[in-house]
Amino acid sequence: MIIKASGGGGGRGMRVVRGDAELAQSISMTRAEAKAAFSNDMVYMEKYLENPRHVEIQVLADGQGNAIYLAERDCSMQRRHQKVVEEAPAPGITPELRRYIGERCAKACVDIGYRGAGTFEFLFETASSISSK
Repeated sequence: MIIKASGGGGGRGMRVVRGDAELAQSISMTRAEAKAAFSNDMVYMEKYLENPRHVEIQVLADGQGNAIYLAERDCSMQRRHQKVVEEAPAPGITPELRRYIGERCAKACVDIGYRGAGTFEFLFETASSISSK
């Protein structure tokens, strides 16, 4: 798993945990780093993906029940968890998968009454790990 600072970003305040023995100390260390860097010691845990793809979908919504998705980009090429290259359209994303993801992002905007421009970010290991859900 990976522990992340909830107030963090840009690859800061993250620690990979590979075993139970290191969990408590890793949480403590990540909380201390988060407090120092972001003035917020809240952390969360998620599944760690060894070689993820990082794909983003851009959306526009008016807060009145209308939302569209614009395009996707692959931001997988990173250095120290910082994006180096953004590639659009994302390679390996079929038109069907693009539509599948984009429609769900637009629906999420409508469901929460979102207004403005925004970006949904996804980490996944294979395209089938998204399309099979």
